[in-house]
Amino acid sequence: MDHSRVPVLEALQEFRRRGDVVYGPPGHKQGRGADPRVVDVVGEGVFASDVLSLNGLDDRRESQGVLTQAEELMADAVGADRTFFSTCGSSLSVKTAMLAVAGPGEKLLISRNAHKSVVSAVIVAGVQPVWVHAKFDRQRHLAHPPEPDDVRRALRAHPDAKGMLLITPTDWGTCADIRGVAEVCHELDVPLIVDEAWGAHLPFHSGLPAWGMDVGADLVVTSVHKMGGAIEQSSVFHLQGDRVSPEVLKQREDLLGTTSSSSLVYATLDGWRRQMVEQGHDLLDAALRRAARIREAVTDLPGLRVMGPEVVDEGMAAELDPLKISVDVRELGISGMQAAEWLRAHCHVDFGASDTCRVNGQVTHADDERTESLFVDSLTRLVKHADELETRPPVRLPEPPELELEQAMLPRDAFFAAAEHVPAREAVGRVAAEMISPYPPGVPVVVPGEVITTPVVEYLTSGAAAGMFLPDAADGTAGTLRVVAR
Repeated sequence: MDHSRVPVLEALQEFRRRGDVVYGPPGHKQGRGADPRVVDVVGEGVFASDVLSLNGLDDRRESQGVLTQAEELMADAVGADRTFFSTCGSSLSVKTAMLAVAGPGEKLLISRNAHKSVVSAVIVAGVQPVWVHAKFDRQRHLAHPPEPDDVRRALRAHPDAKGMLLITPTDWGTCADIRGVAEVCHELDVPLIVDEAWGAHLPFHSGLPAWGMDVGADLVVTSVHKMGGAIEQSSVFHLQGDRVSPEVLKQREDLLGTTSSSSLVYATLDGWRRQMVEQGHDLLDAALRRAARIREAVTDLPGLRVMGPEVVDEGMAAELDPLKISVDVRELGISGMQAAEWLRAHCHVDFGASDTCRVNGQVTHADDERTESLFVDSLTRLVKHADELETRPPVRLPEPPELELEQAMLPRDAFFAAAEHVPAREAVGRVAAEMISPYPPGVPVVVPGEVITTPVVEYLTSGAAAGMFLPDAADGTAGTLRVVAR
């Protein structure tokens, strides 16, 4: 295919060339009605490029196939049979994928280190989740993806499961053995969905971890805004083979997706695909070299531990994305949350994620010499000033088995059940009616329908006191919990 083509961008250019006057949405009329004070901040181009697909980029019947052509080019670029664009982020794409595989009351194997959007899909669809527990790293207090044998045991115990959802790479960069898990799933002819939200860059350089479409995944969801070059909320899901019907997948997307898709998202997805096909290898090659230099420099800083290839050598993960740089700060006597706050306040540097143990920064093709130096210099300053940070109460980190809670009710049933708020200590033994996800990364500690335990209560209350952010909890302090009423 001709990857110099960018159908969405070309249609946008043609729309502007024609000088069409639109008597439909958006109401700002390509910026003519936008508040000048807003235009001063975001720029004229944002509004000028905000055009509907119907009677805008394309005609009322979409007879020019603008979006279809762009999706076909994307599929060709990454080795998929079909690709679908989404303007609602991978939070919607993963819901679409799950609903295409399992429906109300049906079982779906799900890696328990899933993002909250996956649990939301379980609730929306009424799916019966079969949790496949992650491989827990006691030393680093991290959950790595489950292994093929974990999936095999779960499928043997639940042969009526409709498929498996695997999360890889994790927010911290560790990756699953996708090929091995795919082989296990395909032995029973069930599809493998891969939530590869952090993997948009993977198809474009052989020095990166395996790309799901290349190693047997049936359906792959990826967030191009995370590690790629498209704007926020840009997501795609890719399909290959016949285990998932493209017709069903399209219907599920139509059920959940917006009817007012953003041309800004479509255009940047289209342009990013062209950039990666034409320049991706060289751009990512430079990023990999940059990340290696950062890793080497940060490793030499006292009190910091960079997660590297040893996590693979130890058997904790199948692969590691070297562009995700996770730095453990516990030897400095502070938490990752404190480190992130200090770096933002004093260095004007925002790390992508932080938890009780570490901060995480990503390197992409967009980084340059300045951002490379800033990454290292900021952490150097943190090391120098760490002893000046206030002492915060310790977080009670659970042991791995303590995070495997009993699922007493279907998540959907518990979420919609009559509920009450009780003091956290009194919630022990009760069934959760809410999702509680420290953010970022947004992996739920508690899922609706799970039985709350003392270790989990101690983790959440001590974590909130130490600065943990719990945006989806009814009580962000974890002082009270929402439970199913008796």
